[in-house]
Amino acid sequence: MRFLIAGSSGFLGTQLREQLVATGHDVTSLVRRAPGSQELRWDPYAAPLGVEVVEDHDVVVNLAGSPLVGNPHSSRWARELMNSRITTTSVLADAVAASSSKPVFLAGNGISFYGDHGAEPLTEQAGSRGDALLTRVSRAWEAAAAPASQAGARVVVLRTSPVFDRRSMPLKGLRLLFAAGLGGKLGDGTQHMPVMSARDWVDAVIHTAEHEVEGPVNLCSEVTPTNAEFTEALGSLLHRPAVVPAPAVVLRKAGGELGGLVLDSVNAVPEALRSSGYTWHDPDVRAVLAEGLSPSR
Repeated sequence: MRFLIAGSSGFLGTQLREQLVATGHDVTSLVRRAPGSQELRWDPYAAPLGVEVVEDHDVVVNLAGSPLVGNPHSSRWARELMNSRITTTSVLADAVAASSSKPVFLAGNGISFYGDHGAEPLTEQAGSRGDALLTRVSRAWEAAAAPASQAGARVVVLRTSPVFDRRSMPLKGLRLLFAAGLGGKLGDGTQHMPVMSARDWVDAVIHTAEHEVEGPVNLCSEVTPTNAEFTEALGSLLHRPAVVPAPAVVLRKAGGELGGLVLDSVNAVPEALRSSGYTWHDPDVRAVLAEGLSPSR
């Protein structure tokens, strides 16, 4: 298959591109600098993408957007977070909609779409709740992909959980924190927090392209842990105590727009992947973290 990827230079984009190439697919990256081999230049903030670009591909993937890491107290950072995702998705969705070939559109998104639902199991049919920044971003991000589906293209919304791998955040930072003996629960630890390994994320994304999956897809491990279960598993794997809790009031105050995110409970259920026959490499939190601490790819 021929893949066109926006955002292929980030950690997940790089992992996806390398696995696609390794398994015999053709990959073209959209870049905003002078293009090299297997690259095409685009500027989503200045001009639409030519229909002929997407016509030459079977699958269009959008992983572009400004970094999540930033100053959570900055209104500029929050605007860029929102605008970068909406703009890139809109440009690609419009190009897919205008094309005659209607390639599959894999539209990046976040599991934070759901907002805080407590212990309630959340399949892809669950609604969005609350007005936390990343929840608002995810709702607008998903809406930006609508022109492609309205035009008849198969659209998959990649509701991505935090991916745990020692080469990137958040595990890169957590590993150092826990190694220093400063790891612990966030708040009371009862909140559910979806997780996924990098290899499962990559293989699940490719799976959605190769199978007739459509609509939102929860990209997470088969079993979603609580924060307390996550904390115990990471401390155990690192052979370090994890007994320094972070009080909820401190997290909310210090974290700005993201302060409540780590306390929100999202008990995600990957029903779309499960029903389409995907088999997890790392189905639970201990497997996800073991793979993340010693990546096999």
